[in-house]
Amino acid sequence: MKIEEVIDQIGNRFATVVVSARRARQINAYFHQLGDGYGNFVPPQVHSLSRKPLTIAMEEIAEGKVAVETVES
Repeated sequence: MKIEEVIDQIGNRFATVVVSARRARQINAYFHQLGDGYGNFVPPQVHSLSRKPLTIAMEEIAEGKVAVETVES
């Protein structure tokens, strides 16, 4: 996976950073709440060899598993 693939999926670098960081926090929260019963967070949507939430988030974005909505004001 190349960072350019992730940027191409989102559109620009700033939005890529925001989306990937937000999804990485969700993945991290999912890993921390395992074993506590029912979860409130969506598990990782890709099979990854990495255990780093940011890498997993970027792999999800590159594969199109994360939907991004744009709001125009």
